[in-house]
Amino acid sequence: MDPAVVLVLCLSSLLFLFLWRQSSGRGKLPPGPTPLPIIGNILQIDVKNKNKSFSHFSQVYGPVFTVYFGMKPVVVLHGYETVKEALIDHGEEFSGRGLFPLAERTSKGFGIIFSNGSRWKEIRRFTLMTLRNFGMGKRSIEERVQEEAHCLVEELRKTKASSCDPTFILSCAPCNVICSIVFQSRFDYKDQNFLTLMERFNKIIKMQSSPWILEKHNSQSEFTMENLLSTVFDVFVAGTETTSTTLRYGLLLLLKHPEVTAKVQEEIDRVIGRHRSPCMQDRSHMPYTDAVLHEIQRYIDLVPNNLPHAVTRDIKFRNYLIPKGTTILTSLTSVLHDDKEFPNPEKFDPGHFLDESGNFKKSNFFMPFSTGKRICVGEGLARMELFLFLTSILQNFNLKSFTDAKKLNITLNSGGFISLPPLYKICFIPV
Repeated sequence: MDPAVVLVLCLSSLLFLFLWRQSSGRGKLPPGPTPLPIIGNILQIDVKNKNKSFSHFSQVYGPVFTVYFGMKPVVVLHGYETVKEALIDHGEEFSGRGLFPLAERTSKGFGIIFSNGSRWKEIRRFTLMTLRNFGMGKRSIEERVQEEAHCLVEELRKTKASSCDPTFILSCAPCNVICSIVFQSRFDYKDQNFLTLMERFNKIIKMQSSPWILEKHNSQSEFTMENLLSTVFDVFVAGTETTSTTLRYGLLLLLKHPEVTAKVQEEIDRVIGRHRSPCMQDRSHMPYTDAVLHEIQRYIDLVPNNLPHAVTRDIKFRNYLIPKGTTILTSLTSVLHDDKEFPNPEKFDPGHFLDESGNFKKSNFFMPFSTGKRICVGEGLARMELFLFLTSILQNFNLKSFTDAKKLNITLNSGGFISLPPLYKICFIPV
């Protein structure tokens, strides 16, 4: 048979299969833009700004809609009420982890972030218990973070007020906190073992397929070497990259808004002074600083569409039937940038978290760590680190850039999984 005929027949069969799956299953799912055969809606989504596309779709199809990545349907939840209803009110049904191709190839379903079902529940319980045993939520963890904040300040002094890229130093600090929890010891920033650890995060996963770490799998237990390594890797990566990226973005925003920086430093001088280290008790007396930290996290929108969830069973949600296993994307951008809760959401404004009297104002819309059963296990540690690291830096240094503040580029690069700040250089001028 002519190869061209074979190709046409194959493509026709694929098209028929696609249309059949559409007609048999589409009616159960929420509405959405009409997908093309094979490639789905990929041409209708701005891959560099998926949030913009999702916002447009929500205006057309409502807060619950379906898009196709290839032939795979993904249900998108847009807006606070919808996200809350799914992740909190129906937390168990939406607690699955959706497919994440890169992670599937590396984690293979192990660890705490990308696992599912009973494995995820068992490993999450174990991780939380272990972290608590190591001091999470206790004074001992705060002391570790304070020690690291002091080391961070000393490392910044070594820059001698010269212009530098802060990426590496700001990554070392949160990584060292995790080291102090897991290994019960921190490392010097120049320690070769520590440098090797940071450089080889991406190689840890490869070790999982090495014969020397395989144990016989006990079908009654999830405590295998594969799970242990994946869980430790998850804790290191999640505990390092998210905090360091937030700090790096936060300092850039403070460079861009020197008037905000000045108010934070005034509050530090008044509440803490210059002769003792910041502690977590100070935060309740520093409403403006607390508002700035919240606004940094709200504004940068670190994980715009959250990690993918999946429904754990067939569920009727807002009159739609979502089949078990369907991938769910929850738009955290639509929550953190809600213009009714946060007027002018595209503007960096600590006033979003302050009342008329200047007191800190909580918001249910603040969910940079997600919410519900899959909320980040390290949320408490991350918030502690952000407060202690940032106040320690501003207690000891003035921030300076050779670029005029008005010309600083703070454009979000949100085309990928997380929002990244543009590269920049900063001077840490000792106070």
